Amino acid sequence: MIEADEQNVALEAAIDAARAAGVLLRAHLGKVQSIRHKGEVNLVTEVDEASEAEIVARLRARFPNDQILAEEGTTGGDDPARRWLVDPLDGTTNYAHGYPVFCVSIALEMNGSPEVGVIYQPVLDELFTAVKGRGAFLNGQPIRVSATSDLVRSLLVTGFPYDRQEARAGLALFGRFVLSAQAVRRDGSAALDLAYIAHGRFDGFWEVSLGPWDVAAGGLLVSEAGGRLSDFDGGPVHSKQIVASNGLIHEALLATIRADSAVSG
Repeated sequence: MIEADEQNVALEAAIDAARAAGVLLRAHLGKVQSIRHKGEVNLVTEVDEASEAEIVARLRARFPNDQILAEEGTTGGDDPARRWLVDPLDGTTNYAHGYPVFCVSIALEMNGSPEVGVIYQPVLDELFTAVKGRGAFLNGQPIRVSATSDLVRSLLVTGFPYDRQEARAGLALFGRFVLSAQAVRRDGSAALDLAYIAHGRFDGFWEVSLGPWDVAAGGLLVSEAGGRLSDFDGGPVHSKQIVASNGLIHEALLATIRADSAVSG
């Protein structure tokens, strides 16, 4: 864990980069000109790449030796302890269709453990921030996970992987949760889903096959807001399997997942 002064400097840099990227994303919303495919349904726009370039330039100007791992391919840096995880536009498919549910996600890891996390939703101007050991905030105000204790009263959220076969395997579990929870949403931005868990807007979340840039900042937000994170077996969370909740419904989420052999298997 780094000192408070270092945390503050990193947080300031992440906020600056996220807001700058947000300005770019707002300016181009509804005006996407170029779309290419990383997979059958996995999109990249020129705005993803421009946002990533803006964030990376700002981070490297302040921390030239830090490692950077960003979704659209930026890597590098010599410091073995410090690594920035960057998703310049989480929710690209939404963005490409003009659906205003997307965000910028930036996190700083120290020796593999998230220390600082920032998620910015530019359409609503909502800035979620978390620093390890210091709580979670929305636009500077403390946030906390929900107090919902029953699965049947819970609003859940999930996403499906881009791989069609993996997505098919998760459909039965989606249906199981639809029948056991109050409702289930699929919003298309895992980082934003995690921020909303931290804020108490959602009560529980599960997903598979995410990237580290999808979960680093959001996972820190959930932890600092009093929530719980795990893999599908209740062990340490990782980007290939994540369950996040307010903590009160976590065991019920895990029990439902375990009952679905196609997913938990």
